[in-house]
Amino acid sequence: MSLNSSTLLNEENAQGPKRSSECLESLLQTPSSFQDNPLQRLQLASQEVLEKAKKSGRSKCPRCNSSRMFYCYTCFVPVETVPTTEIPTVKLPLKIDIIKHPNETDGKSTAVHAKLLAPDDVTIYKYPCIPEYEKKRHEVALVFPGPNSVSVKDIAFHLQKYTKKGVCASDNDCSKEPLLKQAKIEPEEEKNPNESISSSRSEGTRLKKIIFIDSTWNQTNKIITDERLQGLLQIELKTRKTCFWRHQKGKPDTYLSTIEAIYYFLVDYHQEILKESYKGQYDNLLFFFSFMYSLIKDAKCCAGKE
Repeated sequence: MSLNSSTLLNEENAQGPKRSSECLESLLQTPSSFQDNPLQRLQLASQEVLEKAKKSGRSKCPRCNSSRMFYCYTCFVPVETVPTTEIPTVKLPLKIDIIKHPNETDGKSTAVHAKLLAPDDVTIYKYPCIPEYEKKRHEVALVFPGPNSVSVKDIAFHLQKYTKKGVCASDNDCSKEPLLKQAKIEPEEEKNPNESISSSRSEGTRLKKIIFIDSTWNQTNKIITDERLQGLLQIELKTRKTCFWRHQKGKPDTYLSTIEAIYYFLVDYHQEILKESYKGQYDNLLFFFSFMYSLIKDAKCCAGKE
């Protein structure tokens, strides 16, 4: 999303009161306050580069020459005032596909944050152009709330069921060698309880790709009902609350923005599936998000809205 402190509140509420020039100058010249910021405990790379870019204002995208703030949301690259070398890079434990609704405003989407910060592991598709997942259902899952969604900690169990059933379009179409080999190995898991636990964890790490839908919640129906996504294991993040400044009225606060969903999923996956202590490995996925959160919070406070 493209933001600067002179347009933040206009985007949030076009009818809101105008801020004084003195207030705007203060926002541009002083570092954002992290007081009462629920994201303040993140282990983030220095955001000094963003502070400097904020003060200098909008800059050109090095690819399309469009005027942007911080990064270009169409080319997925930082602008000229934000050197790539000063932007953190995050390595993810699995690949991520983001399916973006065609009517989702590019400048308002947080999906681009993931592409900017984990470029080797994230791919963004604009619906209806999405991959075919039918033959990979045993190693792919979709993060989306629903009646059949499961928690992250249950991924191992459910992927195991997908593996046993295979990923065939029909019962007669199960001639692929890898699936036959897996079916022969699985019965041995019952011989030893410890081996069963270890194998269950192994099933969880068989997850190779996770899918996220990037759209407003009112736009998701068109994508989630697409036949290419049917039959995929669905994951729901039920315990996290959003900090997104564009939270939609009438929706629960557990409905996260795209980058929040990606971040919290990976934290849970790291702890529940990989069984490793989380030490901030993915915190930098919120590098832009946390900075914008503070910037917008300051802008609202300055305008007397908080």
